Amino acid sequence: MAKGILDGVSLEARAGEVLGILGPNGAGKTSLLRILAGLRRPDGGTITLDGSDLRAMRRRAVARRLAIVEQSPEVHDDITVHETAALGRTPHRGTFAALDRDDHSAIERALLLTGMGSYRSRTWRSLSGGEQQRAQLARALAQEPDVIVLDEPTNHLDIRYQLDVLGLLSSLEMTVVTALHDLNLAARFCDRVAVLHAGRVRASGLPADVLTVGLLREVYEVDAVVETSPHTGSLVATYLGGSEDRASRRSGV
Repeated sequence: MAKGILDGVSLEARAGEVLGILGPNGAGKTSLLRILAGLRRPDGGTITLDGSDLRAMRRRAVARRLAIVEQSPEVHDDITVHETAALGRTPHRGTFAALDRDDHSAIERALLLTGMGSYRSRTWRSLSGGEQQRAQLARALAQEPDVIVLDEPTNHLDIRYQLDVLGLLSSLEMTVVTALHDLNLAARFCDRVAVLHAGRVRASGLPADVLTVGLLREVYEVDAVVETSPHTGSLVATYLGGSEDRASRRSGV
């Protein structure tokens, strides 16, 4: 008998908030996001979008309201960044309809927001992993959804673009559900977080209420000091063990 990945998960993403999905590798984050986006059917339960059962909605209707950015999207043709962003307009157009003024406006706005305007003519295979990630984000934003679901959107990004992307997501007037590995970034940019552990929601709520020393020890199996940053005002976890061990070896202790 196959073992279930998720068990009894119940979550609500509130309108206009950034909800962070956290947890160690294998906790079920990617599976949960794919279910939320309608890409995978749950064995039981219901996924609703503004009260409507996602499975009862037409795929195009869902795509007009919900976008997903996956970790490693499959791109079969070596299309340009502009063409990648233009794919986000597909749910809003007829099958053979040309891009209209609204489409071009949405595409240009998405490229500008993601810092990809100067890359518009670059082809997919010429981009770095981080640039591909931002191009996919531009596609999702061009879609103009009410909800955007992202699986590790800071993957492959250097620190500057991690901050830029999460800052952008937190400023959008849409609901954002995103899986993140970096707990300090989650605490800084997410309105609420939910921590998965062995396929269940171990805790959910405000980052300061959820990301406690006890939870980090239980779920991530690390000791940490959790405090408020005087610079950002957000929670910061400092992990103990590895750095002290190395420092002790260097000093001969």
